[in-house]
Amino acid sequence: MSARLPRRRIGGTELEVTVLGLGCAALGNLYQRVESEAAQQTLAAAWSGGVDYFDTAPFYGHGLSETRLGQFLRSLPRAAAVIGSKVGRSLLPVAPGDEGDFGFVDPLQYQPVFDYSADAVRAQVEGSLERLGIERFGMLLLHDIGGMTHGDAHPEIFRQAMDEALPALRSLQQQGLVDAIGIGVNEIEVSLATLRAADIDVILLAGRYTLLEQGALDELLPECEARGTSVVVGGPYNSGALAGGQHYDYAAMPPDVAARVDRLAAVCSRHDVPLPAAALQFPLAHAAVAAVIPGARSAAELQANLDHLARPLPAALFAELKADGLLAPDAPVP
Repeated sequence: MSARLPRRRIGGTELEVTVLGLGCAALGNLYQRVESEAAQQTLAAAWSGGVDYFDTAPFYGHGLSETRLGQFLRSLPRAAAVIGSKVGRSLLPVAPGDEGDFGFVDPLQYQPVFDYSADAVRAQVEGSLERLGIERFGMLLLHDIGGMTHGDAHPEIFRQAMDEALPALRSLQQQGLVDAIGIGVNEIEVSLATLRAADIDVILLAGRYTLLEQGALDELLPECEARGTSVVVGGPYNSGALAGGQHYDYAAMPPDVAARVDRLAAVCSRHDVPLPAAALQFPLAHAAVAAVIPGARSAAELQANLDHLARPLPAALFAELKADGLLAPDAPVP
């Protein structure tokens, strides 16, 4: 590791993470194939750039992301990096072609199946430890609970997640197998419901506190700040919408979102700032936010993230964004 990035503590734990982490969904072939060599080069670029916080999940490439990250971790000193993974899906071996279409190209030969039972969670953790080649985690999160994901089944799944999965994670924490526990979700409402139901260290919130949308600012972020619960912002580019991509919320970008992105880009251009730089730095200005974890498919994309993080941003940029109604008036800014 040749550089140093600022670090922030997670909740009331002793765990600290770099303010820039690497989200490893792309290394599980999200949307498009990433060759193994490119994946290893991306991870190496992150490490040499000062990033030591890596977020993955069994779901990403049906074990592929964890496997590739594990291959890289074996080249590092033991326990040198902070690794976050997730529980809630079991990987069931299937015949070729039966993996299911979950947005990952050429995943491993498993089908991910939701299961938040205590026994399943313990088995999922054992599988992740084996794929990653590590002995313990920095973070373990309940993955993808919420009404948007589970529809009518949400109430029962939420009950099981709170009554079985979360206590299982708490037990692992008490055993010293993980530093921080929480949830990894795309929804504000289930985040608030979890805070009302349980004591957690961290919420990985994907896409809901970004330059494009600040709904989490109204209630969730103040509640997290009051409770001492840290927030890790996943998807700071909103699935690529703020970084020149065509996706938003893991789907094709709607016209109204594209129009708003164009307006944001125009303001950034007037201040000679790349839109991704403003998008990456904006969430970190909130006191509850510990880190942002954009993805990257190549060493070049990883380096671009490092450059965006380091770029000075003029105060006038955010003043204009607020004046144009593109940013919440009370949003903290860099």
